[in-house]
Amino acid sequence: MASAPDEQTFNEQAVIIRTERGLTIAGTRITLYDVMDYFTAGYPAKLIREKLCLTDAQVDAALSYIKAHQAEVEAEYQQVLQIAEGNRQYWEERNREHFARIAAMPPKPGQEAIRAKLQAWKDRLESKV
Repeated sequence: MASAPDEQTFNEQAVIIRTERGLTIAGTRITLYDVMDYFTAGYPAKLIREKLCLTDAQVDAALSYIKAHQAEVEAEYQQVLQIAEGNRQYWEERNREHFARIAAMPPKPGQEAIRAKLQAWKDRLESKV
């Protein structure tokens, strides 16, 4: 069986394929860019497997493909990150007024204790940063 240039085979079965979502682990909706998020953050293969609900063979194939095609995968990953950042900025701007209106609303009666706990938790998190 001859592989297409964008496929990596494992025991005569395509493991890494190109779909409309990009380079993907066959039989899943997990892209190599999902794997790259964890890989670049320093996660070990075992934890990547657990986080993405993959098999050892799927993680090994993904990491092998990334290593074998590092320049190509890294270039596509950077494009994915740019698109994601653009999307985040778009939605943040689009929802800014909505979130401001929600924040300005008076608290519902009976929620004072819950809001106090939430504010204390937020203050504790901010003091750690």
